[in-house]
Amino acid sequence: MHDFLKTLGIQDSNPGGFHGEWIGSGPQLDVVSPINNEKIASVTQVTEAEYDAIVDRAHAAFLKWRTVPAPQRGELIRQLGVKLREVKEELGALVTLEMGKIRAEGEGEVQEMIDICDFACGLSRQLYGLTMHSERPSHRMYEQWHPLGVVGVISAFNFPVAVWSWNCAIAAVCGDSTLWKPASKTPLTAIACNKIAAEVCQANGVDPAIFSLVVGKGSTVGERLLHDKRIPLVSATGSCQMGYRVGEVVGKRLGRTILELGGNNAIIVTPTANMDMAIRAILFGAVGTAGQRCTSTRRIIVHASIKDELVSRLVKGYESVPIGDPLKEGVLMGPLVTHDAVTDMQNALERIKSEGGKILYGGDQLDGPDFPGGHYVKPCIAEAKNEFAIVQEETFAPILYIISYGNAGSKPEAAVDEIDEAIRYHNEVPQGLSSAIFATNVLESERFLAHTGSDCGIANVNIGTSGAEIGGAFGGEKETGGGRESGSDAWKAYMRRQTNTINWSTELPLAQGIKFGD
Repeated sequence: MHDFLKTLGIQDSNPGGFHGEWIGSGPQLDVVSPINNEKIASVTQVTEAEYDAIVDRAHAAFLKWRTVPAPQRGELIRQLGVKLREVKEELGALVTLEMGKIRAEGEGEVQEMIDICDFACGLSRQLYGLTMHSERPSHRMYEQWHPLGVVGVISAFNFPVAVWSWNCAIAAVCGDSTLWKPASKTPLTAIACNKIAAEVCQANGVDPAIFSLVVGKGSTVGERLLHDKRIPLVSATGSCQMGYRVGEVVGKRLGRTILELGGNNAIIVTPTANMDMAIRAILFGAVGTAGQRCTSTRRIIVHASIKDELVSRLVKGYESVPIGDPLKEGVLMGPLVTHDAVTDMQNALERIKSEGGKILYGGDQLDGPDFPGGHYVKPCIAEAKNEFAIVQEETFAPILYIISYGNAGSKPEAAVDEIDEAIRYHNEVPQGLSSAIFATNVLESERFLAHTGSDCGIANVNIGTSGAEIGGAFGGEKETGGGRESGSDAWKAYMRRQTNTINWSTELPLAQGIKFGD
């Protein structure tokens, strides 16, 4: 067993439930690494009865936690950030081992956790409400925000720790407790995080059940979580298909949801673009995490006059990407998470060709001693049309579609008038998460950011689709779900708003000038 697993408290066999104590007597889940398809450790999943006990305890912890002053809640989260700093390298290595992203990205994900703890600590003194002028004399009207309850957090395999922290850090300073259901592919990182959070809680005399955990099957434990009226808010990250189910079930009981679902993110590259910057952004966005980010770059909408240059330079860049064991220095792309993911990619490539597209580079499955486990592939560049059915879908793999717009003979000054075509292609997909344009012409950039421009929740100029900062609200529109997490005023989703009116007179005037009796 790796030394960093022992440092993080990961054993050969680990209980998968936490509510102040570790429990789990359900089926055993063997966790394998996509790096070599070898077993890392096992987790004993929770039963449905154990799930109920965990939620009861999480709710009881909430009832106490909500009475703690918000700045004190922020201090606990500050200390959580300090503890995460101490184990950043080890926890980042576990992210890499369990999920397959390279070490730099694994440690970068832990840094996101640290950053959101810093943000949430400051936020704990800024849970502001508004004061409004009343139309009635001698009345004061204002609004305040109250803790909501137990927040259910369903996270995906590709960001096995950061997404939990976005939710739990904000929820905690808002006075909520959280119940985390991690992806079955990456439960060990969840167990490690919960151990860290519990240690911080215990050091502060706080019930550690404010950070509760359930590792279990989606068909049993997951469904109970969605139907559970004790959980007023469910924050779910995953596929659009999963989001439809979450929205349907939670909405039917009039619960709240934060949905962070699929992306089909595009970068528009105009003739005025700084090509060096665009190439670097595309490579990181399309190849990073082996194309397994919700913000991965899937489509390049490039002006016809510069398409050949862009493709030529991209192919050279792809050829130079070191692929292999993500725990090793110098590797920039690791494996896909499962063999099924490799199969999905190969099926997508066949569909590209059957619909009339062309593979320009890569797509091969890699084998040999440097690629154990069968999860490694060459990233792919494909020429396609935006209306292809396969392009309209999100394939969670490193496939990049090249789509051209405009006339090849247009000069840069004339191409500005063709930007509407690029934006139309950009918006003609069901998803709406992240987007970008590379242009040095201010008319093109501002057009992209206007009401009639990008329809995504994130729109960037001269940076790529990946790498969102925690200070801004993260999320998207359309089939991406419409939810927002992390920065800005996303905290409001974790609280309940209350409007208050105080009459400090001895009269009882009614609003709208209504007269009722003498």
